Parts: sequence; structure tokens; C-alpha cells
Amino acid sequence: MKANLLYVEDDQSLSFVTRDNLELQGYKITHCADGDEAMEIIKKEKYDLYILDIMLPGVDGFTIAEEIRKFDRDAPILFLTAKSMKEDKIYGLRLGADDYITKPFSIEELILKIEIFLRRSKVSVPEAPEHYEIGGYHFDYPNLHLSIDGEDKRLTQKEADLLRFFLENRGKILKRSEILEKIWGRDDYFLGRSLDVFISRLRKYLKQDPEVKIENIHGVGFRFV
Repeated sequence: MKANLLYVEDDQSLSFVTRDNLELQGYKITHCADGDEAMEIIKKEKYDLYILDIMLPGVDGFTIAEEIRKFDRDAPILFLTAKSMKEDKIYGLRLGADDYITKPFSIEELILKIEIFLRRSKVSVPEAPEHYEIGGYHFDYPNLHLSIDGEDKRLTQKEADLLRFFLENRGKILKRSEILEKIWGRDDYFLGRSLDVFISRLRKYLKQDPEVKIENIHGVGFRFV
């Protein structure tokens, strides 16, 4: 079963973009635009994870978190907030929240935190596909095979992980630091050199289809198209 998330945010534009991206990741999203509505909803249904803005019309995010913790001690709570004061963060964590993300935030950061906290709470996250069509190529991730026109290339695990990460984010600009954190677990200079080597290898493997490209985004990172 895919995780069921409650998202409480009154900013219409932000909530539309965030909800759309989370649903594309496979999560089931219930959205509320004000605190009073959220207070009614949490009395009727239990969620796997709660994403709460703090400053809301009606009841604020802190009060919603307090109410959630009266009947659910385990479900992760993430605060999305423009507030960055240390005292606010400490207060929210004392209420039982698991983490803060300060606005403006990246969708990638939010998705990563959701995945981390759902795993900690032993709730399943949407599984990534195992087979992909990339232009004229077929990519079999579990068996580390990349094939085109009967030719088969065996990838290393790290090459396959990197290629799948690009495919899951095709068309998006990925920062070098984001790729390093996801694939290598940390961001440092020497791993950055390794990343360049892996990018060169993938370009070589994919060169038989000129429509498949890993673009350099100068000073930022890469984009898979």
C-alpha cells in the first residue's frame, strides 16, 4: 500500500505544486487549506505522515500537531514553515514533530525527508520501477543490463543506481551535491571527481541513440533528457 499523507498548507500556488509532485511520486495526498478543516479531518482518519504549515487560517500548525499526538504517537510530523527562529523549532520538536523544512524549500528535499521518516516508521514508500525504456534502449535495473538492438551492456551497481536516479528525475536539473548525497551518501570533492567519471561512462553507453543525453548545466549539475 502506498503511504497516505495529510498536507496542510494555505498557500494555493505552493500547495498545488507540492501536492502534484508528491502524487507523481505515488503518494496519496489529502490537502487542507486551513487549520480548522485539518482539525476535523484528523479526528476522522489516521495518516502515515503529516506535513503541516505553521501559520494557517484558523488553528495553527502547532495546535494541529498537539492534537495528532494525543491519539498517534508514532506517525512522522514535518513542519513546513517560513519561521526560522530557533525557539519555534524547539517548541515544535517538543510537541512531537520529527523535523522542520524552512521555506523556500526544494521538492527533492521534501521527498527525501518523507522517504526517510516513512522508512523509520516502517511504512512502505512507493517502489521505483525495475525496467525502463530509454529511447531505443531497454534498462533492466535488477540485472544491471542496458541493451539496444541486441547489444547488451552489463553495468556496475553504481552505474545502474546513477542511471536510475537520472531516469526518475528526467528533465529536471539535478545539482551535483544532490546526486552525490543520493548515490554516494555524502558530498565531497573527491566523490565529485568520481561522479564525472561515471557521467562519462553513461554517456558512452548511451551514445547509440542521439536523442538520449545527459546535459551539463554549468555551475549547477546535470539534466537527463
